[in-house]
Amino acid sequence: MLKVAVITVSDRASRNEYEDLSGPRIREILEQRLPGSDVSLTVVPDEAEAISRAIAGNLDRDYILTCGGTGLSPRDITPETCARICARDIPGISEWLRRESARETLHAVFSRAYSGMKGRTVIVNFPGSLRGAELCATLMAGVMRHGHDMVLGGDHGKP
Repeated sequence: MLKVAVITVSDRASRNEYEDLSGPRIREILEQRLPGSDVSLTVVPDEAEAISRAIAGNLDRDYILTCGGTGLSPRDITPETCARICARDIPGISEWLRRESARETLHAVFSRAYSGMKGRTVIVNFPGSLRGAELCATLMAGVMRHGHDMVLGGDHGKP
């Protein structure tokens, strides 16, 4: 069983001016594809302190998946905030998700999403759009168990 925190980063959703659709959809996909997983949801504003607190409060989880705050807007600070928190970068995840997302929409080339690790927790930024979040959650669900095994020192898929 994986423990996953989904953190939506959105000023409007945090003020209840906009319904967060992406976070609940990510949870739904993970629960379907990773049965038995414990997936929590949180919504925070596009503020470094709020993002940092939400991440710090979930470092007991195997994965923290953020959605939102990865674009070019001046308020989009999720990647920088996560990079400051993480001790190790995992660029392959973000490169892969960006590449696959660009197959769906060319707008994905503007993503600044980041992936890294703090302790034994893998932190991955998803786009805030429903379509982008769905795609990234579907892709990640296919590799999350293996990634978790690697974090725990597993056999890395060796025969």
